[in-house]
Amino acid sequence: MTNLISVSRLKRRLENNLNNTVLVDVRFKLDDPDAGRKMYLSSHLPGAVYMDLNKDLSGRAEKHGGSHPLPDMDLFASKIGNIGIDNDTTVVIYDQGDDMFAARLWWLLEAIGHDKVYILEGGYKGWVEEGNQVTDELPTLEPKEFRADIHTGNIADMQEVKEKIKTNSALLIDSRSRERYLGETEPLYSMAGHIPGAKNYFWKDVFSSDGTWKKADALEEHFSQLPKDGEIIVSCGSGVSACPNILALKAAGFSNVKLYPGSFSDWISYDENEVELEEN
Repeated sequence: MTNLISVSRLKRRLENNLNNTVLVDVRFKLDDPDAGRKMYLSSHLPGAVYMDLNKDLSGRAEKHGGSHPLPDMDLFASKIGNIGIDNDTTVVIYDQGDDMFAARLWWLLEAIGHDKVYILEGGYKGWVEEGNQVTDELPTLEPKEFRADIHTGNIADMQEVKEKIKTNSALLIDSRSRERYLGETEPLYSMAGHIPGAKNYFWKDVFSSDGTWKKADALEEHFSQLPKDGEIIVSCGSGVSACPNILALKAAGFSNVKLYPGSFSDWISYDENEVELEEN
């Protein structure tokens, strides 16, 4: 997968003092929003800057839009510039392991037109397990100008999802666990189940048993029941765990892939929208 970087490759890059590289720590816990920042302040990869899922990678939650709506893209681009990233910067993102938060930032950077973006395979955990240095020293930031080229064609809102399901002109994926998809459990929202017509592809299934991302051929097999010539809209609970599936779909050769940012939490905010408990 071209958007992954190994621990050894990143270590060589840092040892060779390759210029204009920024590391971004996005560790986060949905059930403890302050935990990620505390982990960062305690120890992080040398030179890494922290970005928060709620404060930096999401906008303010309202009645509609889901629990992690997209941030204002112009404001997000300004934040990216403020932490030292310009259009020529190589960005390496990591979370605790191979989790969903790094993929969320990867997706956002792609959405504002930045393509020199890599996710550290194994994340913070993999870096430490290979005996590499961490620090609690905060980096000195040198703001730069990031010129955003914002893409909206890879985003689907609730109305588009509803219309395309009705007309069978797109296929909807639900990236949550099978238990949440079937409504057997729902730890976060007031309603259980899934958007009618959605197919379940649990986001963690894009990883191998050892926790590493599956290779392209394995991902092609994983998604083999999906049409490569059709449009695929990817959802989850709030547009975060959908992002690993989007990265994996693109690695498997799918090109017409959109994110439904509001996902299930947005869908159920409309009283008229029904939910489904049966598998598709």
